[in-house]
Amino acid sequence: MMQRRRRLEEDVTLVASLGRRSEDLKVLADWLQQGEAVEGELASGLDDLQREVEAGEVKKMLGGEHDARNAIISIHPGAGGTESQDWAEMLLRMYLRWAEKRGFKADVVDTLPGDEAGIKSATVEVTGEYAYGLLMAEVGVHRLVRISPFDSAKRRHTSFASLYVWPELPEDVDIVIEDKDLRVDTYRSSGAGGQHVNVTDSAIRLTHLPTGIVVSCQNERSQHKNRASAMKVLKSRLYDLKLKEQQAAMDKLGGEKKEIGFGSQIRSYVMQPYQMVKDLRSRHTTGDVQGVLDGELDPFIKAYLMGKASGTLGQAVADDDE
Repeated sequence: MMQRRRRLEEDVTLVASLGRRSEDLKVLADWLQQGEAVEGELASGLDDLQREVEAGEVKKMLGGEHDARNAIISIHPGAGGTESQDWAEMLLRMYLRWAEKRGFKADVVDTLPGDEAGIKSATVEVTGEYAYGLLMAEVGVHRLVRISPFDSAKRRHTSFASLYVWPELPEDVDIVIEDKDLRVDTYRSSGAGGQHVNVTDSAIRLTHLPTGIVVSCQNERSQHKNRASAMKVLKSRLYDLKLKEQQAAMDKLGGEKKEIGFGSQIRSYVMQPYQMVKDLRSRHTTGDVQGVLDGELDPFIKAYLMGKASGTLGQAVADDDE
């Protein structure tokens, strides 16, 4: 009830703010007609109004139970060795830059370096309002087409990497993990971190024996802090698994088709022979590949959310540029 009240209060505040901005702009428009030099102020006010309207539109489409929560994301390369591992690291950088642009805090909980380049996996905690609801638009398989920097013949390669997202759970969510179901391993951190790294077994790996879920954390110097972070990720993944089992049972009873989810190709990033990023669900497209890789993801997220809200999202299909 408190969450619902807060959302309604936010709606009231938004409507009031838009009303004030609209009235101010009407006054400026009247002054402009009377010959006052207010063109710059009017243009700036219209831009501010448009940004507030667009932000309000996106927020109204994020009404799910966990949409307003922080997020835990996981990135993994597909088949393809070094190529896919390098692409996974590019995706990690892209989401870290996106979080930075939005003013979110992003903590890399764990990374497993690739054999030659890139990463084999990464887990990141993203802290910010509606982080989970926004990042859910990015769940799936991302495809990169480029001239490989690892191929001496300079041939065109296609690489795949996947992203998944869990909501960070509040403290009062009851997820019971019994000691007998948990295996705890400690090891030395492998990343950068000064003299403390590689001299103490501060990194933690938790294995939930009934489900086989494995979670690691090595970003803190304290073993206690690493264990707390790993437990938080494990609880979120177990909660997500529980929800999926419930949804699968409902789908079986009702015969419903499941929504596009993890394992489905959702977007292509083409760097050669032309420049284009294309979302295969919303059909949103841009030629600014580098901008997207630098974290300019909001247009894609908004297009996905608007398509989902209106029921116009298409099924992910293979591109014709194979």
